[in-house]
Amino acid sequence: MGWPLAVSAGLMEKSSRALVAALWPLTAGHLIATLLVILPFALLVSLVEWQRQIQFGASLAVIAFGVFRLVDRRHPRALARIPPTQLGLWSFAIAIAHGAGLMLVPIYLGLCKSSDVDGGHEAAGALINASLKMALLVAVTHSIAMIAAGGCLAWLVYRYLGLKFVSRSWFNLDAAWAVSLILVGAIALALSLFD
Repeated sequence: MGWPLAVSAGLMEKSSRALVAALWPLTAGHLIATLLVILPFALLVSLVEWQRQIQFGASLAVIAFGVFRLVDRRHPRALARIPPTQLGLWSFAIAIAHGAGLMLVPIYLGLCKSSDVDGGHEAAGALINASLKMALLVAVTHSIAMIAAGGCLAWLVYRYLGLKFVSRSWFNLDAAWAVSLILVGAIALALSLFD
């Protein structure tokens, strides 16, 4: 979700270098937020006898956060214009608020069973469960993939579409994000209850 700020930085500075420079603090903030959420779960995996309860609690947390985001759609006005010096802090706060690390928790906790998911999710789950070092690698890889996709989108909008396109076609993804969190949480909850 940080790519519009990268576009904004490029447009404000009238420089594609400003766009590229904005990607670094956005990446750092997203990575720190992801690690903050996933590392406690990495440490909890050693408590195998509590796995079902942890799965149940994580599922409820994801559902509750999705419902909260669906009900409370307000965005603080202070977030409307973020200076380039605060992009890392913004990226961290938004990644925490939007649950960036939470989407990795179902894979990490083994909520994705091999019969329900593709080989990629199964491999990711096996890698994460292998060690704490692998959990860190997965979080870093996730952040790099996120910033690569967002950076490409930001560059394309900045280079070819510009500010008029962004201001005319802006849409709010909060409802879709909230509904997806609720669905994922409900599926994870069902798996934890009936497994």
